[in-house]
This record gives sequence, structure tokens and C-alpha cells, in this order.
Amino acid sequence: MRSVEEHQRAVADLIRPRRPVTVSLADAEGLVLAQDVIAPISLPVFDNSAMDGYAVLADDVAGAAPEHPVKLPVPEDIPAGRTDIPTLTPGTAHRIMTGAPIPNGADGVIPVEDTDGGVDVVEISAATARGRHIRRAGGDVAEGSTVLWAGQLVSAPAAGLASALGLPELTVRPRQRVLVISTGSELVKPGTPLAPGQIYESNGVMLAAAVREAGAEVVAAATVADDIAEFTGVLDRYGVHDGAVDLIITSGGVSAGAYEVVKDVFGRDGDQGVHFVKVAMQPGMPQGIGRVGSPGSGAAIITLPGNPVSAQVSFEVFVRPALRRAMDLPAPDRPRRTAVLSEKLTSPAGRRQFRRGLLDHETGTVTNYGPPASHHLRYLASANCLLDIADEVTELPLGTPVEVWDLTGSS
Repeated sequence: MRSVEEHQRAVADLIRPRRPVTVSLADAEGLVLAQDVIAPISLPVFDNSAMDGYAVLADDVAGAAPEHPVKLPVPEDIPAGRTDIPTLTPGTAHRIMTGAPIPNGADGVIPVEDTDGGVDVVEISAATARGRHIRRAGGDVAEGSTVLWAGQLVSAPAAGLASALGLPELTVRPRQRVLVISTGSELVKPGTPLAPGQIYESNGVMLAAAVREAGAEVVAAATVADDIAEFTGVLDRYGVHDGAVDLIITSGGVSAGAYEVVKDVFGRDGDQGVHFVKVAMQPGMPQGIGRVGSPGSGAAIITLPGNPVSAQVSFEVFVRPALRRAMDLPAPDRPRRTAVLSEKLTSPAGRRQFRRGLLDHETGTVTNYGPPASHHLRYLASANCLLDIADEVTELPLGTPVEVWDLTGSS
């Protein structure tokens, strides 16, 4: 069998980064910059007031105090957004709002709290220093300086800064475009009455959610019967051969029995670019990997087992970190932590086992959660970690330190 590490490397090599694209700020958020951002203007663009109050000459109010207020006429009102900037005459004050341009000649701002709030004449009861409460042009960002760097995640503040600089777009590493295909003639859509032998489809919904949580784009989540024509029709419908999809993730159809549609489509011997392997792990032993279509415009494909827990654990172990690395997203791997086992466990020899668990962050203990069988989805839905048990380990006594993958974190 192939080791987990070998298959991780194979998947990582398969999923290739896309070329950088320029997108709107809304679409750039959550992606990684592909090039540095140089400020085209300074911030602030102009000298502006940091307070609601009155723009003055500091010398005119040098003696102002509560017991000896200074009275000044107020010939101008300067709200934020005023575009004609007046000139302050000595011996006067201009009422000014936060963010409004400082009038020519003014060298200080008196907060409204230190005045009587007068409109025509204002009484000022405190002095000010030159430059006080004035935000100078370029005090935050100097024009021509680098403000964001290639490899940096476009966070909400980063998007805000780009917008403040007048940049409507950013060049980023784009999301991987993923087509999810869930296979099985027994699958029906939730909300549809079940006939005997049918079950509700869950893998497509689950894997599509996992793809989005990993930061990639879901092109579609399709469900197909065990029918070759139906399967290939989905590939054609979503432009798999034309470069419209970067990655196909299938679930089901990769075991050793009959009616394994994924193997039937791509050839059980790997003669059509997809190779089916066994990985020494539990759950998730049957896997497939390869490319569909021409080398220049085809898509990578990863075929996962059909049992829900096997599919999702396989996604966590192989697909999620490779997807995030291909998009240069931070923290591609789930956080690894060491916790103390709260019960005795056994594990099959020769297979690396990933058990669902409940990690107590306060006590540093972990409890196995549910049976190891790959159809017990209810336990995975409430688990907050995976216990990573090495392939050579067959018994873990109570109190054994064990490595866990924290599913609640991304760093």
C-alpha cells in the first residue's frame, strides 16, 4: 500500500496554482495578493481635522482659559466634504468637522468641548499647541510607498486600505475551481421520498461545504447514478476538458466491486490518466488520483471513497492542505496538538488510523468519539478533532499522549 505521506505528496503535486488575476475588492477579500501594492496617493490626502471644533491660529488663543475665555468671530463653516478650502484670517475661527480640510493659515484645532459651541461668535476656554488635532497629509501613508505585500492575505482592513487609496481592484492568487461529483444509483436528493434501497445524498453537500471552507470555489455539486454516460455528461457540461475546472473531487465508485462508475469511466488499470491506489490508512483506503483532459487545459481529479466518514477524512488529510497551498492561503494544515488519551484504544497494525475525537482544550485531554467504522457520520459531525494514530501502534493505554488534528482551527 501507499503511505499517507506518499499520497499527500502526490495530491500536492497534482493541484497546481492558477495564474494571478485582477479582481474587484469584494472578490479579492480572503485571497492572497500576487503582487505588492504601491500607494498611488498619500493618506490622508490633505491636512484635515481630527476633531469636531474650531480651526484657529494658536497664537490667537494662547491665553484662553475657563476664567478668561477668548471670543472670536466665526466667518466660515467647514463640513467634511467641502472642496473649496477657505483661508483663515488672524483673529477669527472657522467651525470645522472631523475629516474636513484645514483652512489655509490655521495651525491648530480647538475641540468643541473647550468652547461654547457658538456659530457666529465662539468663546474658547482652552489654548492649543501648533499642529494639535490636525491630521497631516501623508501622516498614514506616503505616496509611492509599499503598503501591502505579495503573499499577504486580503483581510477586511487590507481591502479597506486599498479602497482608501482609490484602488478598485487587486491582483490575487485566484480560488481553485472545484467540481464535486457524488456517485451512486442509490442516492436521492434530500426532501424526496425514499424508495426501498435508496438513501439521501450527503457526500456532495459535505464535500462542497469543505471545499468552500478551505477557501476554494465550488463550480457545482452534482449527483450521478452508476452510469458511464451520465458521469461523462457531467464532465462535459461543466467544461472539464476546456479548462473551466481546476479540480474534480468524486466520492464513491472506487472500490473493488461491480458498478464502480468512477473506475469504469477512467479505466481500472490507470490507462486513462487516473490511477487507483490503496493508502495504508483507516478510514479512506481506496483512493484515486490523476488528470482529465489535455495536459494544458484539463483538470486534476481526486477520487475519494463513498462512505461519508472516509470521504471527509480523506478530504482533511489530502485535499484541504493541497488546495490551500495552491492558493497560497495561510495555515494549510490543521493545527497539530498533543493531548492525553482519556481511555484505552486499539488500532489495526499497518494502517494509520484517524479516529474522531473530542478535545478538551482546558484539560489537554482527548476522548475517542464513536466507533471507527466509516459510516458513522453523526460522530464526525460533532467531533472537534481527529486522533492521528501511527501505523505501527496497535494499543494506546489510558493516559497516553497522542497527536490530534484540531478541526476547529486553521493555524
